[in-house]
Amino acid sequence: MGKPTGFKEFGRELPKKIEVQERVKHYDEFIGSYSEQELNAQSARCMNCGVPFCHSGCPLGNVIPEFNDAVYQGEWEEAYRILSSTNNFPEFTGRICPAPCESACVLGINKPAVAIEEIEKHIIEIAFSKGFVKPNKSFIKTGKRVAVVGSGPAGLAAAAQLNKAGHDVTVYERDDHPGGLLRYGIPDFKLDKKVVERRIALMEESGVVFVCNTEIGKDIEAKELVKEYDAVLLAGGSMAPREMPIPGRNLKGIHHAMNFLRQSNKRVSKIAFEEEDILATGKDVIVIGAGDTGSDCIGTANRQAAKSIVQFDRNVIPPTERPEYQPWPNVPKLFKPSSSQEEGVNRTFNIVAKEFIGDEQGHVSGVKVIDVMWEVEPNGRPIRSSIVEGSERILPAQLVLLALGFANPVYEGMLEQLNVGLDARNNVSATEKDYRTNVDKVFAAGDMRRGQSLVVWAISEGREAAREIDKYLMGFSKLESKDGVDVFADVF
Repeated sequence: MGKPTGFKEFGRELPKKIEVQERVKHYDEFIGSYSEQELNAQSARCMNCGVPFCHSGCPLGNVIPEFNDAVYQGEWEEAYRILSSTNNFPEFTGRICPAPCESACVLGINKPAVAIEEIEKHIIEIAFSKGFVKPNKSFIKTGKRVAVVGSGPAGLAAAAQLNKAGHDVTVYERDDHPGGLLRYGIPDFKLDKKVVERRIALMEESGVVFVCNTEIGKDIEAKELVKEYDAVLLAGGSMAPREMPIPGRNLKGIHHAMNFLRQSNKRVSKIAFEEEDILATGKDVIVIGAGDTGSDCIGTANRQAAKSIVQFDRNVIPPTERPEYQPWPNVPKLFKPSSSQEEGVNRTFNIVAKEFIGDEQGHVSGVKVIDVMWEVEPNGRPIRSSIVEGSERILPAQLVLLALGFANPVYEGMLEQLNVGLDARNNVSATEKDYRTNVDKVFAAGDMRRGQSLVVWAISEGREAAREIDKYLMGFSKLESKDGVDVFADVF
């Protein structure tokens, strides 16, 4: 620990944000940076807690107390070395991770947790500025060739690790730029695309080859890919969106959230697209869904100058503080506005859409809704709902965004051609033991295997799958394991 009394002397402070009225005028990131003194104080809050539960709270097993101590001592290269030993992309997780490590922070039992996520972001940005982040060129090549399908966080993490092990890695991406949902699913104001491009360029310098505008199962036969490479990793994500099959769903102006966000990201990056414009400008916008994607839609709609924005959540309003039935170190579900919700939205709870209403031109003009009441168990879990009589009404909407998440991977095409086995949720069946599918040489990781999840989980899956592929190809692996067996195997 940096300072034994630090957690008593300093409170949790986060970097200042640009004021709402200014930041909605652009798509740039709006969260500032700590001063050197502020960063020192925040790292000093990490206490000598004996058992650092933050390790288990982080899917990557980041060695958090150690890098906090290095930050406090001003040992930036050491802090970067520790952080990068478990996390390939701290610049991503430091911006868009919901920080389950902070929910598990021991200090968080009775005080605000250590600002782990912000410290992580500062470590990697300082490391880039000081020239510590260099291409990872392996001078010992194995002669083995691995194809990674999908360049989202799971695919990128796996590619980086496999390249580090000395294999020749080619990443196939169906979009025009690599990055997956990091590139086209997360708005620039949360993750500047220059940050993604910087990492991709570094991986290319390291020897990873990216092949874009290429969909496996369409442009290249999936079985031909398996024949050509010594191993194939499926990391194509979970891309089949959940539907809302209520009357009026076929009306114009009702879109899946990811189509809206993808188009906005292309527009911001000045990348051409052929689809009809999906714009919130001057419209009453309704966002159905209360997760991160819904928030991203709100932030984007505000920047497009929507007339009004309403967000639907069919569930009960969460508590504002950690309830007894969600004890530490679990991640509590709290009523807490996201940065996008702070920018302006009417959040509605206990509400259900019954029907989409259209005008004479076949365009959506409103949503018929009804309120519900939930019967809640003592553990906070809603078990059944009942309709509130007389609450039916129509809310105006010329744009409806369905932020309902994703159900499973798209089976048609690549998975169908490979005849890959699926689990009960229609995800690719492969265990966490070895990440192998029922098809020889074929592995799976990330949302395609796990189901829709967090970026930090995708990175973890990619790293673990890479280790298993390396073992499959070589009989052993020196790649790091989050189980702690050889986390620093080739660092010292």
